[in-house]
Amino acid sequence: MSAAIFVPAIAFVITYFVVDVPDPDAIAAKETQTVTLYYADGSKMVDIAQNGIRSKVSYAQLPDVVKHAVFAAEDATFEENAGFDVKSIVRAVWIQLSGGHSGGSGITQQYVKQATGDDAPTLSRKWLELVSAFKMNNETSKQDILTAYLNTVYFGRGAYGIKAGAQAYFGKDLDQLDPSEAAQLAGMIQGPSKSEDATYRTWRWTNVIAQMVDKGWMTASERAKYTAPPALIDRDKARPTTLTGARQAIEDQVLDELTQQPFGITVDQAERQGVKIYTTIDPKAQDAAEQAVTSVMNGQPRSLRQALVAVNPKTGGVTAYWGNADAGVPDNAQTLQQPGTAFEPFDLVAALQQGISPTSVFNSASPQTFDARQIANAEDHYPCKAQCTLAQALQYSISTELANLVYNRVSTKSVADAAHQAGVPDQVDGTKLLVGENGGTPDINIANGGGSTQVRPIDLAAAYATLAGDGQRRAPHFISKITFSDGRSFARPDDAVAAFGPNSQQIADEVTSALSGGAQQNNLGLTGPWPTAVKTGVQPLDGGNNAKAWTIGYTRSVAASVWVGSDKYEPILDKDFNPIAGNGLPGKIWQAFMNGYLKAVNAQPESFPR
Repeated sequence: MSAAIFVPAIAFVITYFVVDVPDPDAIAAKETQTVTLYYADGSKMVDIAQNGIRSKVSYAQLPDVVKHAVFAAEDATFEENAGFDVKSIVRAVWIQLSGGHSGGSGITQQYVKQATGDDAPTLSRKWLELVSAFKMNNETSKQDILTAYLNTVYFGRGAYGIKAGAQAYFGKDLDQLDPSEAAQLAGMIQGPSKSEDATYRTWRWTNVIAQMVDKGWMTASERAKYTAPPALIDRDKARPTTLTGARQAIEDQVLDELTQQPFGITVDQAERQGVKIYTTIDPKAQDAAEQAVTSVMNGQPRSLRQALVAVNPKTGGVTAYWGNADAGVPDNAQTLQQPGTAFEPFDLVAALQQGISPTSVFNSASPQTFDARQIANAEDHYPCKAQCTLAQALQYSISTELANLVYNRVSTKSVADAAHQAGVPDQVDGTKLLVGENGGTPDINIANGGGSTQVRPIDLAAAYATLAGDGQRRAPHFISKITFSDGRSFARPDDAVAAFGPNSQQIADEVTSALSGGAQQNNLGLTGPWPTAVKTGVQPLDGGNNAKAWTIGYTRSVAASVWVGSDKYEPILDKDFNPIAGNGLPGKIWQAFMNGYLKAVNAQPESFPR
């Protein structure tokens, strides 16, 4: 026997006798610790574990269709493998060596990981996990392993265990689930924090249902009878004692971020360790946001949706967040929307990066045609008349002049690059942002935020926060620190970077200067002595209507993005049937929020650099 085989075999045997197999009863006894969320001022937001739904189930209570859906989603060879699937591990290693990401863990390995609370991305941890899974497979029946796993795994919506999951998602007992619902529930094990994301749910359902057919647990004719469950039961019915209204979305974002770097802790692991999560949400800012949205939108059409995200430019922390307030409605702060003219600051960033002065003048005649795309200005006359500088073109949304700049000088790719540098991500859930219709270079529409140009409200809040922070980009985040019951503490490190290179501060301050008159220009001035920079924007439709409307603005201490639109690409009208512009409903929400928050914290005026 060669050393390449002999040494690993000896190591495996030694490890086998050293490791302990998780005791499901002992693990269950530990599931009483609390995960507590706190506001930025240290006051308690919510206890997650106390609000969570827990229900146990025996193996005999697991219907075959549920078991098969779980196998299809997590471990197709569970009933035959030795605690791990060699093919899956080899495939995962190959994917990771190729630059991708794949876990490769089967059900037994996942249970060991949950039981130990150790999810470190190290070879030693994975080795112990594999040997422990093998030993557990030898000492514990498959039925007990599966039951223990499905009684502890987190499904989102505050539900721990598959029985609670069925109630939280569909309001049903396990034996009432049809194959489609079982596939949906099993598919969410990999992404419980995305329970309210209909696109993600459909994607996971499609993968699981296809695997069920492939493994013979469902025939093709049976598959043809089902479609993905169109909706879940109301969130309040699924988890009545959790955060309600707009703050539900905050909890979702916090728990999702917890699983990402730099923390990398699952909700289940956090609960077993009694984690305290300190968020960046300022209760005074959150109160101001909710009051602003509800007061301005009172009496407006129910079909209108809103989003408000406020970011601290000095830290990147999200201080206030409104994604939705109604159960079953998507988190609008995370949905992709056309930014319209609110995207135009990145035209000026691209120009400044190429040495083009903000006092330069380009052709502003209207309309103009670029690659068969006609672009027109919203107005015929501006205070600067026909000789408007680029700074003035940005201030007054002179779309033809900015399109001329982008088309003839800086390029559409440079504008996309500038937006990415400011904080707009390259992709969201697999969708590449700021690219052309076929994934290539964006077309001229990007100059004015139209066409295939899409961003999320949280992205624009973060990107404008970069401008407010002298060109220092920080990733928007909800968690500032976590502490464990054993006294350990981990604070999120400052990830500040000069967004636009060595001249980042000068570039950011030039753009801020161009936006400094936006509040007064749009009748959105604040009631205190706080210098502001503001940009409104719309995505126009024919007939003088708009499909999306934005106001984004900042002081030195807070940047806030407000979006108003609908679930469809259609004209948005207020209660008086008037088209909604940027300085309309979104502008009034922004103004009310900024006034309310800055007054509540007694914010001192901070001047922008000249």
